[in-house]
Parts: sequence; C-alpha cells; structure tokens
Amino acid sequence: MITWPSDYLSAWTLAGVVSRKGVGLHTGEECEVHLGPSSKAGYYLSWMDKDSLPIRLSPSQVRESLLCTTLQLGSQRLLTVEHLLAALAGCGLSHVEIKVSGEEVPLLDGSALEWVEAISEVGLTAAPTSRPSRIVLKEPLLCHRGKSVITATPSEKFSLVGVIDFPQGAIGRQVMAIELTPENFVTEIAPARTFGFLDQVEQLRDSGLIRGATLDNALVCDGDEWLNPPLRFSDEPIRHKLLDLIGDLALVGFPKAQVVVYRGSHQLHTDLAASLLTLCTK
Repeated sequence: MITWPSDYLSAWTLAGVVSRKGVGLHTGEECEVHLGPSSKAGYYLSWMDKDSLPIRLSPSQVRESLLCTTLQLGSQRLLTVEHLLAALAGCGLSHVEIKVSGEEVPLLDGSALEWVEAISEVGLTAAPTSRPSRIVLKEPLLCHRGKSVITATPSEKFSLVGVIDFPQGAIGRQVMAIELTPENFVTEIAPARTFGFLDQVEQLRDSGLIRGATLDNALVCDGDEWLNPPLRFSDEPIRHKLLDLIGDLALVGFPKAQVVVYRGSHQLHTDLAASLLTLCTK
C-alpha cells in the first residue's frame, strides 16, 4: 500500500505511466489521459494526436466557464481539469507529464478518487529538481462575487474552511475545516463526488452542458432527497466544493495560508488564484 508524503514541502513525481479513460462531463465524448514522470517542476500537457511540445500549465491559461474549469492552450481548449489537478496537487505531486485526447478530462466517478487510485498504482518517487516555492502572504486577501466570498490569511500551514448554504433540504448548510496534507486529501476530500439539481438538468443540457452526466458519475439532489444515495460522507457536497477549490488552486500552488470560502465557485476560486499570482510577480 502506498505511503503518501506527510506534507507539501518535498518534490515528487510519478514512478511510472498510468492512464484513465472515460466520458467528459460536458461534451459527453470519450476522452483519455496518460500521466507520467517528469524531470521538470510543474505540470506539462500535450495532446496524443498532435506533434507539439508539452506546454507548462499556469494560472494565466484558466478561462471562465460555467460549471467547470477550462484551460486555453494556444488554439486548443481543455475542459473540466479541476478534479485531475486536485488529485495531482492534493497527493503531493509537483512534477508530472500529462497527455490527453479530446477536449475534456474524463469525469470518471465524479470525484478525484479514481485519479488517486491511478497515482497509487504506479506510486511516487522523489523528483530530480526542487518543487516551485510556495507563496507566502504578508497580509490577508479577499475576493467576492455577489454574496460569495473567499479569503486567504497568512498561516504556517495550508488549511481550508468551506461553508455552503443551499435551500434544498438534502444539503442545507454545511461547514468543513481541514488542514490539508496528502493523506487527509486522499481520505477526506478525494472521494467526494460532484452534485447537481434535478430541476436544472433540462436547462443545462439545452445549453450544451452536462451531456455526459449520469446517476453513476454525479449526485443528483431533488429537494429533500438524493436520487442516487447513499452518500460517501454525510456532508459530501461541502467536501466536493473543497475538492474543486484545491483543483483551482493547483496551478498557482498551495500558499502558506488559511483559505476560507463561503458559497465558492470556479470563478471565485480563479479570482483568488489570480490575486495569489500577483504576489509572485511583485
């Protein structure tokens, strides 16, 4: 059984190549991802069907999109990268080669669990170069969109506090706090699946979204009930929200900060990542 790193200080890469394939959440098309070791710090991505050099992923490539995080890599887009990036960063990997087919990362079971299992199959090994330095805050950061708020406050360790408040009785108000380590990520966050609402399905599909969503890869809430129980955690929705946040911060790196988010969204997370990135360029 794999032993996960104790923290996010050392540099790690994969000990072998592993792949997963499945259906994209929004395109509904089959796509595939290969993950492999790298001697270079960061996450480098290339397409299997194109003769091009790998591109280092960065926060500047993130584009606003509904219900997922999208990267713009030259003329090519890659949708729904957040669960994969959360797994890579959350497990402690700092050096990874990624090869993809299609325009979207497979949704798999709707969580990061199958990505963690893929990483576990080949294991981790020490990377030959150091990991990128972590962002150190000297003062708090605050971003908001309407009633949604996210803050980052200086701290020696990376910790998260998430709060959601939905009118649907099956979810309601949920709060979770966690000091993130690779082991905590694997056991407490990675298995939490994406969720949606039955009364929104038709409208989203008419808009060209969630074409690949099924009851096997997403929790569906219908007011006071879930259509496809049981939940993996009694508070699975807030855990998945933190999973998305981790994925959205993966490219800028985990700061020495406590991050508190109320009613988070990919757009709000991206705002915080952009503010953190500004600190790196000052």
